[in-house]
Amino acid sequence: MQLPLLLPTDAERVRSVLAAAHSMTVVTDGQRTEIRHLDGTDPLGRLHLHPAEPGGCAEHRPAIRLEFTDIAPTPVRDRVRARVTLVGRLLTPYTDEGSDSTCMEFGRAVLETADGARSYVGLDELDAARPDPLASYEAGMLTHLLDDHAELVTLLLRLVRPQPAAQPGVGPTVLRALPLAMDRYGITLRLEERRGHHDVRIPFPSPLDDVEQSGAQIQALFSAARRSSHRNTLPA
Repeated sequence: MQLPLLLPTDAERVRSVLAAAHSMTVVTDGQRTEIRHLDGTDPLGRLHLHPAEPGGCAEHRPAIRLEFTDIAPTPVRDRVRARVTLVGRLLTPYTDEGSDSTCMEFGRAVLETADGARSYVGLDELDAARPDPLASYEAGMLTHLLDDHAELVTLLLRLVRPQPAAQPGVGPTVLRALPLAMDRYGITLRLEERRGHHDVRIPFPSPLDDVEQSGAQIQALFSAARRSSHRNTLPA
């Protein structure tokens, strides 16, 4: 029996996008400001989120919207993986100055995924969630895998079930396989075809607790793929 795939929760995905963000768009007082120097610092470290006050007292305070775009670090088709929006009202003036912080009455967090799904995350869920342990390292790990070990990406295709099929007279349907994402539960590959693309998840043998465990888990996938390749080439 095949076990169900483990996936990050919506709140974990939101926290991971924020933790890895290098830029964001701030919308307040009718103005849009692009902030491009987050340097991988989680903006929640400088933004204090407070629950909504009863009685609607905050209606007279300026609204604020923080927008984040999660972009794949590899050159896949349709590189936007998700969008995260934090909506609320300012309790103190917004500042992007290093040590200063901004207080915000939290309204909601909105997660929009590449497949068009939209979900809403409350403050309690957001507070309880933690970023994925690979979130800040994922971009470097995926680009290293693709740039220096592209043959291993192809090897991982041996673990895809069902296996991509070839069309008679046309050849393989998958033109290119690229690493799209990596989290504590596994690696996602984007399979680009002549018409469109689709994504496949390859789970790690067990979820990671920290980034130090990633090397062993990735090597375990490569070993499993080599064994699969060997079995598939044995004579009947």
